[in-house]
Amino acid sequence: MTDRYATLTVALDHDIRDDDAEHLVNAIKMMRGVADVSGHVNNMEVWTAHARIRREWGEKLHEVLKELMWGNKE
Repeated sequence: MTDRYATLTVALDHDIRDDDAEHLVNAIKMMRGVADVSGHVNNMEVWTAHARIRREWGEKLHEVLKELMWGNKE
């Protein structure tokens, strides 16, 4: 038995203005099986999540580079 989706979520690679997204939204609405499309405005919660991810990945990258340059000195 296969699963049935009720919703698909599309994430944009960067924030775009609502008027710039209008053509994309209209194109998705024209696809077969799409009932509705709505945009979600960027807010502080999204900004905070992105900032935390950038910090976390920055720390991980620093550790990897440190390991590559100086080896494991522990």
